[in-house]
Amino acid sequence: MTDEEKNGLPENRLLSLDFFRGLTMFLLIAEGTHLYSLLTDPPFAGTLVGSFFTQFHHHPWNGLRFWDLIQPFFMFIVGVAMPFSFGKRWARGDSWRQTFKHACQRSVVLLILGWALYCIGPGKITFELWNVLAQLSVTYFIAFLFMRKPIKTQLIFTFVLLFISEMLYRLWPLAGFNQPFVPDHNFGSWFDMLVMGKLSGGHWVAINAIPTTAHTMWGVLSGQILCSDRSEKQKIKILVIAGLIGITVGYALDPLTPIIKRICTSSFVIVSGGWCLVALAFSYWLIEVHQIHTVPKFFAFVGLNPIFIYLFMHTGGANWLHQIVKPFVNGIFSWSGDTMRQVANALVVLLGMWYICYWLYKKKIFIKI
Repeated sequence: MTDEEKNGLPENRLLSLDFFRGLTMFLLIAEGTHLYSLLTDPPFAGTLVGSFFTQFHHHPWNGLRFWDLIQPFFMFIVGVAMPFSFGKRWARGDSWRQTFKHACQRSVVLLILGWALYCIGPGKITFELWNVLAQLSVTYFIAFLFMRKPIKTQLIFTFVLLFISEMLYRLWPLAGFNQPFVPDHNFGSWFDMLVMGKLSGGHWVAINAIPTTAHTMWGVLSGQILCSDRSEKQKIKILVIAGLIGITVGYALDPLTPIIKRICTSSFVIVSGGWCLVALAFSYWLIEVHQIHTVPKFFAFVGLNPIFIYLFMHTGGANWLHQIVKPFVNGIFSWSGDTMRQVANALVVLLGMWYICYWLYKKKIFIKI
């Protein structure tokens, strides 16, 4: 039996990586159905359910919730996949120049897509760079430039980026933007006003692309570990130890540099990077070592078309499905209250988006850029 027959997935893929990516995307598209908001609003507010799903909302400022890890996961996973994808191209004879051209083209496409998504809502051309795709275009390109450098060089560079970012926030001299950890009064806010002439409204800053580059580069290093000839035990040990160090150091830094996801402080990048490493190690241990495939495959189908489902959600796909299923769900759940009907509707839409990914897999359609 081939790996493809055993896993039900395209041959020569790492199921643990597809699972990690797919689970992250599944959680993202669930947000697009408004499921998490429904489960924290009345009548769930103040209940155990409401408290649990508070973790699926970003922390308002200084602190860390589970949902604050989703974007680092996204950035990190892209990095993990790079040694596999580029390694295959170099193995078949592609030159560095050819892959450099591909990396440039992909970065430009990601930037354009990230920018274009902000134009859809208002229905006019606008210039905003807070979208994760726009930020990924930067982190992906920088990670590619360094991925063939020695491990020590890559690590040093990531911490140099964090140090530079930290110093810019702490030492920026302009009045009104010289309060490093105050919303909308920091270096990142000044940069947004300079480049885009406005603030995000949620205290997000576009310059996050620089410190979060560490997530993608740490992903590259993790991918190189998984590609190596080390034993499975050694791979997991390295990832877990590095992850626990990151988590410990990140939380320890919080009194000095607050953990703030919205401006990607160095403490946030380090602690979330640690969680990325531990999550990857767990996925690898669960699937590659213990050969547990059934449940992971459910999420892996989403991970095979991540860019497509992300764009589908953000261009009205979830709302389109909502309008289709709403009459039927409301009819079936007419006996329940309005909130429960909305929750049921969100769950049906979520499964609908999952099925689209599954259908694409069955038709062997993998949309890439």
